[in-house]
Amino acid sequence: MTERAAAADVRVLILAGGMSYEHEVSLKSGRRAADALQRLGYVCDVRDLDGDLLPALQEYPPDVVLPLVHGQPGEDGSLQAVLELSDIPIVGTGSTGARRAWNKITAKDLLRSAGIPTPDWTSMPRQAFSDFGARKLLDRIAAKMGLPLVVKPNSGGSGLGVHAVHKEDDFPSAMMGCFSYSDTALIESFVEGRDIAVGVLDLGEGLVALPPVEIAPLHGDYDYAARYNPGATRWTVPAALSGPVAARAAELALEVHRTLGLGDMSRVDLMVDDAGGIQVLEANVAPGTTETSLLPMAIEAAGLDFGEVLATMVHRALARR
Repeated sequence: MTERAAAADVRVLILAGGMSYEHEVSLKSGRRAADALQRLGYVCDVRDLDGDLLPALQEYPPDVVLPLVHGQPGEDGSLQAVLELSDIPIVGTGSTGARRAWNKITAKDLLRSAGIPTPDWTSMPRQAFSDFGARKLLDRIAAKMGLPLVVKPNSGGSGLGVHAVHKEDDFPSAMMGCFSYSDTALIESFVEGRDIAVGVLDLGEGLVALPPVEIAPLHGDYDYAARYNPGATRWTVPAALSGPVAARAAELALEVHRTLGLGDMSRVDLMVDDAGGIQVLEANVAPGTTETSLLPMAIEAAGLDFGEVLATMVHRALARR
């Protein structure tokens, strides 16, 4: 049987969209992944995640599911748990690893316990600002941690709700912007440096760190617009890092992947300071696959074909069943 004939026998369901703020980006990721697999002969359906998923899975079960739903419930472990309950093979990370990575506070606790460098932080639920007084609490945080700080939702991606705080007057608005996306805020020490992303793949021969990607927004921060509007950001892959720093970035990305118990692919976001010190910011279990997404850039820079990488993951998922 030829490889293409075998591919034609595999029905891949790509789940995208959903109800999160990242709906449109997720659909773009799904369509691009489907195009890459279809070129290799796979039968792919892209489905917008909705309340009819369970009946659809029962009526016409796919051979394997590739979840590319960004945000909740695609990355918080809920979707993975549903698929696991349905005994359907999943490409990527299972429900346990997804829950760990989605909750940034939990992830940072695990990373710090494993000796992986990550910026100092505290966290505050929205209710605490009513219970203790918002202004007094913010003053205490600023006095204890110092400025600048970064405020970000405890869960979520695409830079939504993330704000840098360089002066105390900016703190209240940063918190309110954060609470638009999550009921709990993660408040981190600001790390000055270069924004680097390292993709990690498991194609069956051990974990591999992909070439690092450096992210440099042309104007302002690396926010939602800078991520997905072509021409708003300059990406350099491989990033111009010294050999030892690049090796350390790769080593840390692999350690993060293992510590959080992630699956076939992940993207680890890092900051590299002028002295070559590295701090881990977070990990993503459903990296975007759009034309401006970082993981496909890194796959290409590694000399790999995006479609072949996905196909390998599909067959690994089938083998796990």
